Amino acid sequence: MVAFRLAPAVADAFPGTRVALVTATGLRGREPWPRTATAVEELERRLADGTWSPADETDPRVEAWHAAYRSFGTNPRRVRPSVDALGRRLAKKGLLPRVNPAVDSYNAVSVRHGLPAGAFDLDRVTGDVDVDIRPAHGTETFTPLGEPDAVETPKPGEIVYADAAGILTRHWNHRDAHRTRVTEDSARVVFALETLRADHDGGLLDTAADELRTLLAPHAERTAVHHLDPARLHATV
Repeated sequence: MVAFRLAPAVADAFPGTRVALVTATGLRGREPWPRTATAVEELERRLADGTWSPADETDPRVEAWHAAYRSFGTNPRRVRPSVDALGRRLAKKGLLPRVNPAVDSYNAVSVRHGLPAGAFDLDRVTGDVDVDIRPAHGTETFTPLGEPDAVETPKPGEIVYADAAGILTRHWNHRDAHRTRVTEDSARVVFALETLRADHDGGLLDTAADELRTLLAPHAERTAVHHLDPARLHATV
C-alpha cells in the first residue's frame, strides 16, 4: 500500500485543490486496448473537423495552473502545465502521441477535459509508504522522463510529488520522473487527475476519473478512485 498526502502548506495556498487518484492493479499493458484507441482517434477526428479544440492558456482551467506556477516561481510559458503542453502539441500536429495504452488513456482523458494528468508505477515508488504533494526543499533530485542520465534540483518552494528517494513530478504536473514511468509492463499504477478549481470543476474531475477508470477496467484486475483535497489530506491506494 502507498499513502498519498497533500501537504497542509499546499492545501492552504491552493484551497481549490482536488486530486483524483485512479488506481489499477493487475494491469495488462501488452494486450490491445480498443476503447483507448477509439477515444484517441475520436479526439483527433473532432479536432480535424472543427467540432472540438483543446483548452489553451486562456481557458480558466488552464489559467488557474498558470497562476499557480507563477506563485511558486515557475514561468508557465516556458515550463507549461502538462495539459497545456499536450493540448498545444495536439492543436499543432493534429495527433496525440502514442506511448503505450495506459499512458495513451490518461493523455486522452486529460486533454479532453482540460485537466492535468500523470501516472506512477507503484512498484517503482520507494521509501516507507508515502508520496507527498508538497513544496520542494531545494535539496532533492529529479531525473526527467526519457532522460535517465540527467539530474535536476527543483528550487525551494516549487510544488512537487516526492517519495523518499526523490522527486516524482516537477512543477506540480509539468513532467514526470523517469524512475516511476509507466510502461507496458507496469502492473500497479496510480493515475493522478488534478484541478485547482474544485468549486467549478469538481464534477468535471469526477467525470474524467470515471472515464479513465472505464478505459482501464477491461485491462486490470481491479480499479478504484480516491481523492485528496484540503478536507482529505491523506489517501492510501
